[in-house]
Amino acid sequence: MKKLVRFQLSLMMFLEFFIWGGWFVTLGTFLADNLQATGAETALAFSTQSWGAIIAPFIIGLIADRFFNAERILGVLHLIGAILMYMMYSSVDFGSFYPYVLGYMVLYMPTLALVNSISFAQMKDPSKEFSNIRVFGTIGWIISGVVISTVFAWDAPEARAEGMLKYTFLMVAIASAFLGLFSFTLPKTPPSGKGEKITIKDILGLEAIGLLKNRNFFMFFLSSILICIPLAFYYQNANPFLAEVGMGAPTVKMAIGQVSEALFLLLIPFFFKRYGFKITLIAGMLAWTIRYLLFAYGNADELVFMLYIGIALHGICYDFFFVSGQIYTDSKAGPKIKSAAQGLITLATYGVGMLIGFWVAGQISDMYLNADGTHDWTNIWIVPAGFAFVVMIIFAIFFRNEKVEYSE
Repeated sequence: MKKLVRFQLSLMMFLEFFIWGGWFVTLGTFLADNLQATGAETALAFSTQSWGAIIAPFIIGLIADRFFNAERILGVLHLIGAILMYMMYSSVDFGSFYPYVLGYMVLYMPTLALVNSISFAQMKDPSKEFSNIRVFGTIGWIISGVVISTVFAWDAPEARAEGMLKYTFLMVAIASAFLGLFSFTLPKTPPSGKGEKITIKDILGLEAIGLLKNRNFFMFFLSSILICIPLAFYYQNANPFLAEVGMGAPTVKMAIGQVSEALFLLLIPFFFKRYGFKITLIAGMLAWTIRYLLFAYGNADELVFMLYIGIALHGICYDFFFVSGQIYTDSKAGPKIKSAAQGLITLATYGVGMLIGFWVAGQISDMYLNADGTHDWTNIWIVPAGFAFVVMIIFAIFFRNEKVEYSE
């Protein structure tokens, strides 16, 4: 790969995830502080990610794969996204904010697939080259947390009291406009399915539905949906929780989770080889339970180390279940339905599973809201801890151990 192309793809990935991390991490805190949103309203805002994940295949399948170059669609989506971000920055109540965040996520979620498509099109051996490009996305997410917490300190208590978190949307609007314009300079990526007939069944990955006849794959599929319910608690509540209990610079400290994610990704081959797929997934689910118990009983004072450990467990929570699950899905699907199988899992998890999870998290947050506006976080975190443990037990009992090949 030419150095210029490598630089372009790396910058594209950096900006793509800088944009996501630059507002989504602090969204729950912003909604509570700036718009006085309830738990149910916060759940509505976060669930736009799920609606975006559900609608994204239609945009990619019906438009990107058939009619227009991927880099041009990426540019248009981010330019429109910049406008919507600015409107979110200008919103003064949840009623005016919600339509913009919904529209934004419907447009943003397809870009996650587009940046991958653009990258893969320039690679001779994606299995070896892609990780070196994708890591800049993780770096972008981390840097967004550093900018919010350290450079501008928008999530500091006094800044939050003045409503400064709204500037995260302005920052992201600028970054999105830049990426939108920059996208038109990216290597040309013509539509891969131009002239081909495509059906709704193809778009949703439903041709992979036959995999569910396999008992093990069905249990994995069901567990993937269910484990997304406690996952939603983390995305929706972690930043407001850390801010409310008094942890300084919570956004940059949550970036420890992204560092952990990058490190534990390197350990997956070792776990696969040493312990097998089933134990690796069980370890991931158990980590969710441990993480939430640490959040439930830790604090920002003498037990702050428990909060740090809980954040750092993100690598095991995410990589050992979701990345391992992608590998397992790839191994179970034949060559003709590999993409369809991955699409089906994505639709089930980020679509259906997290849509349910955000709603549940919102209801639980409102249930344990105190009269003074604070929350009973111990009881809030006990719910996903117990749920994740039950899912782990069900998976351990009904999933028969099998060997899964993993190519390093």
